[in-house]
Amino acid sequence: MNENGIKTLAEENLGLVHLCANRFRGKGIEYDDLYGAGCIGLLKAARAFDETRGLRFSTYAVPVILGEIKRLFRDGGTIKVSRSIKELSLRLNIVREKFCQEHDREPTVQELSELTGLDEEAILEAINTAAPPLSLTESTEENGGQLDIPVEAPDTEITDHLSLQQVLLSLETRDRKIIYLRYFKNQTQTQVAQALEMTQVQVSRREKKILAQMKTELFDTNST
Repeated sequence: MNENGIKTLAEENLGLVHLCANRFRGKGIEYDDLYGAGCIGLLKAARAFDETRGLRFSTYAVPVILGEIKRLFRDGGTIKVSRSIKELSLRLNIVREKFCQEHDREPTVQELSELTGLDEEAILEAINTAAPPLSLTESTEENGGQLDIPVEAPDTEITDHLSLQQVLLSLETRDRKIIYLRYFKNQTQTQVAQALEMTQVQVSRREKKILAQMKTELFDTNST
């Protein structure tokens, strides 16, 4: 995927960062820092995503975003940002403020690139890692001071679902089918045994092992 494709993919999925970051509210780190770490994860996921594997981008990206946020906690709540990124962020903020005064709206990433002569990827990196993100759409917050992109209220259930989906995809084919038939098709162990040419006892034992494995992986994903 080229850089324009990566940029577009990341911009279209910023809501995932909000969803993940909100799971860690009130745990000792400012939301802006949580969001910044999540944006780093989103960019990493966008660069590494391989659509030929058949996964949804959200399924692939959520664990990466959560991983970057958890790293923030392990590092003591600080995002290590280079001096050059901080200086670039300050420069962009000056250009942004001037643009807002002249046009009465926020500039897009492309417009910032044209005004500064900088690569759009470099601008995105500076925005996402060194400061709260510049809005790509007009804000309706008081005094126009809000810089976050407006999104719907986050729902923890969504990230739980995505985490579960990721764990399911990591299972072996037969194990995934056992869980699918038992919990998505509501089949009995006997019906599953017949479908997979196993005995009911084999299904019962395997199901217990699979559920224990999933519980462990989900706990690792959701814990800080």
